[in-house]
Amino acid sequence: MNIQFLAFSDCPLAEPGRENLTAAVNIFDNLTFEEIDILAPECPESLRGWGSPTILINGADVTGEPKGASVCCRVYNTPSKVPEVQSIIDQINEASQAR
Repeated sequence: MNIQFLAFSDCPLAEPGRENLTAAVNIFDNLTFEEIDILAPECPESLRGWGSPTILINGADVTGEPKGASVCCRVYNTPSKVPEVQSIIDQINEASQAR
């Protein structure tokens, strides 16, 4: 399973998003994620345009939303303004079953 955390350091929601993803991933054995700075020159072109933070599981956004047109801070419609731990867990489980 390929899990990617896309963010940039000046985004105030990057850290809460990272914390929720870490909490979700930690309940699974041997599951990790790759963190990608979407403003870094070495960021692949295919990942540019996502907001910060974005969580991709096997290339699909954890919320099902499409990629945007530009880099910006991304605010989710959740109390914490980032993907909730349980929703991330649910998407990981769904991706596991789809294998």
